[in-house]
Amino acid sequence: MIVRVRVSPGARSTRVGGRHPSAHPGPDALVVSVTARAVDGRANAAVERALAEALGVRPREVRLVGGHTSRIKTIEVPERCRDLVEGLLAFE
Repeated sequence: MIVRVRVSPGARSTRVGGRHPSAHPGPDALVVSVTARAVDGRANAAVERALAEALGVRPREVRLVGGHTSRIKTIEVPERCRDLVEGLLAFE
């Protein structure tokens, strides 16, 4: 399944949860804050790890597929995580 993610790099702590409304037609984005800075792909790797941990899957099952240099990213996660993703989107 594909998940849109809004990343906040350089945060005080890593956190996964919340909804960022989409300005364009399409699904809202899941908010992911990571402590890593957006330098040399560190924030992207941290987002993959944080999302994998939040979903309870192996890090290799979470893959960045789009938005490598953008705050809005497209990430592929296992289909079995659909309910968990919906729960994280509802988390404030």
